Amino acid sequence: MVVAQIDPAAGGPIAYLGTVLLATLFYGVTLHIAARYVLGDVPVRRAFTVAPLLGVFSLALQRAGPAITAAVTVAVAYVAIHVVYDLSHRLTALVAVIYYTVAFLVGLVVVNVLTLLGGAPT
Repeated sequence: MVVAQIDPAAGGPIAYLGTVLLATLFYGVTLHIAARYVLGDVPVRRAFTVAPLLGVFSLALQRAGPAITAAVTVAVAYVAIHVVYDLSHRLTALVAVIYYTVAFLVGLVVVNVLTLLGGAPT
């Protein structure tokens, strides 16, 4: 069984930077999808204001385990979404739940596609 995990430790500073940039892109796109679904037409700039923070936290907490990483990034995402989008607490919670749902589903699709491509005959 292949476990999908990005571990930049072997690659040095360039690998860390690449991982944060890739995570920022992923989090920015999924947050923008969630925000558009809940709020309607919102600027993509807001999602990419929150995304680098989520990328740095998820990378910094990677070795702490999935439960701790998920709990901390949920809290960080909630606060960042509340501040950047200037929403009520209830609407912020809805955006955060939809965001994590979208991120989970997109991440699942990406992992499955990479697993299929990795096991394809050559």
